[in-house]
Amino acid sequence: MPNLTKADLRNAALDGTNLQGANLKRATLLNAHLEGANLRGADLEGADLWCARLRAADLRNAKLEGAELARADLTGADLQGADFTDATYDAETQWPDDFNPVAAGAVLVK
Repeated sequence: MPNLTKADLRNAALDGTNLQGANLKRATLLNAHLEGANLRGADLEGADLWCARLRAADLRNAKLEGAELARADLTGADLQGADFTDATYDAETQWPDDFNPVAAGAVLVK
């Protein structure tokens, strides 16, 4: 499991990357491309995922507590068991069909 705590990965091209179980606490992933990435069980607590592209990413059982998800694109992502407690998102955040971010613990900010 890579330890990328507080890593600056803004604008990183990580499509399809295997980051299963990675420690990405408080990492900056602003505008990162993570389409189809394996983030299963990853710790993204407090991570900045503003404008991140997470389409079809595997986020099963990932920890996203307090993460910043404004304008993030999670279309088609697998969010089963992911923890979104106190994660923030805005009206432009895109979620998978039938996913309720509020029920998952996320907070809408304006």
